[in-house]
Amino acid sequence: MSDLSRLSLASNTPAATSRLQLLVLSNGHGEDVIAVRILQELQQQPNPPDIFALPLVGEGRAYQNLNIPCIGSVRTMPSGGFIYMDGRQLMRDVHGGLLQLTCSQIKAMRRWVNSQKRLGNKRAILAVGDIVPLLFAALSGANYAFVGTAKSEYYVQDEVGLLPRKSKAARWENFSGSIYHPWERWLMSRRRCRAVFPRDSLTTEILRRWPIPAFDLGNPMMDGLEPTFSPQQFYSADVRQQELARSLVVTLLPGSRPPEAYNNWEVIMLAVSALMASFQERDSVFHTSGSVVFLGAIASSLDCNILCQTIQSQGWQTHPESPIPLPDTNALTFKQRNAYLVLTQQAYNECLHWGDVAIAMAGTATEQFVGLGKPAIAIPGAGPQYNPAFAEAQSRLLGPSLILVEQPAEVANVMRSQLQDPDHLHIIAENGMRRMGKPGAARRIANCLLERLGMGHRA
Repeated sequence: MSDLSRLSLASNTPAATSRLQLLVLSNGHGEDVIAVRILQELQQQPNPPDIFALPLVGEGRAYQNLNIPCIGSVRTMPSGGFIYMDGRQLMRDVHGGLLQLTCSQIKAMRRWVNSQKRLGNKRAILAVGDIVPLLFAALSGANYAFVGTAKSEYYVQDEVGLLPRKSKAARWENFSGSIYHPWERWLMSRRRCRAVFPRDSLTTEILRRWPIPAFDLGNPMMDGLEPTFSPQQFYSADVRQQELARSLVVTLLPGSRPPEAYNNWEVIMLAVSALMASFQERDSVFHTSGSVVFLGAIASSLDCNILCQTIQSQGWQTHPESPIPLPDTNALTFKQRNAYLVLTQQAYNECLHWGDVAIAMAGTATEQFVGLGKPAIAIPGAGPQYNPAFAEAQSRLLGPSLILVEQPAEVANVMRSQLQDPDHLHIIAENGMRRMGKPGAARRIANCLLERLGMGHRA
């Protein structure tokens, strides 16, 4: 029986007589956002659960925006959550009180579970992230479900077979036949684990080799990306002429965490300058009408004044309006020769949808851009997030849709070769959509959670 068929059967199940009490555990900003997307769908259900949160990393602002109460201590660690690629970051967190914070969070979780038990309520845990929230959930004594955001079989294999790796140590990543190690699979196969939601179909297929209740319902990262303005709204009826005449749009993704994102922006602007020189020499190779638009998707956590200093230092002049419509009256526009550069902090979805290709030094944003079926060119930075190890792992995750270059000057040649090959662009489109999934995953997961955790499954 397919996963969607199971969910349709679940909709005919009689409603539970008491409201489910759900505690959400997540360990990072991106995980918080994914969790909130699922929770928003849960809140739209006829008999929604009472929802509580315990963010294990950071302050959980995504939950605060949804007015979901946090039950324990929250604190931002020095690493910002990026410890799995760098042992030094882990030691910084340990010195910053990580162990004490973890102990207090485990106690808070158990207090919450015990209090719900004394009240006779149904209680369950939703773990979002990696083995840390999964282990917390297993220790809780309640039924739980797991949304696995950190691991994918694509890190080690694709549909053809294992990926070649240079390091002998890397071969241990799937020594037991899966990217998920035996101890992780043990946690997912416990009786109290009612559902596991991997991030892609390949990972689900592999996990089903063991007694794990894995459901292939998609990746919530691809939800909520619909633009206010779509490119199709602004072209004439002659599609062939549109494609020949319209501007080339390059999306710029510097990441969201200062000060790293400011350093990434300086690197990206070096790539933009190299592209400008290349466009001037060979406009026809890039099949543009001579106009190029660079769209900077800038997080609200960044100061655009700092980014503008880098832009103006490279010869860009302020311009009164954006060459393309954006739902952002505060967007900043610059012009240099026949090119425009737009910075926006309120039109993220448009930046993803308008772009033909991206220059990327970001985590989630890069994956979402690729998931829309588009190529991205990545330049590894100094970290702590977008360092060479992270970028190399992301290139395995995203396959041919993400091309790594070592230096900003290499971007021009790579972009030229990508845009000259329509057959390869078609492969990239199919690859990105297959690896990242179709929109609507949050709603499908929410429906499944209610069936698996809330109806007839008292802890």
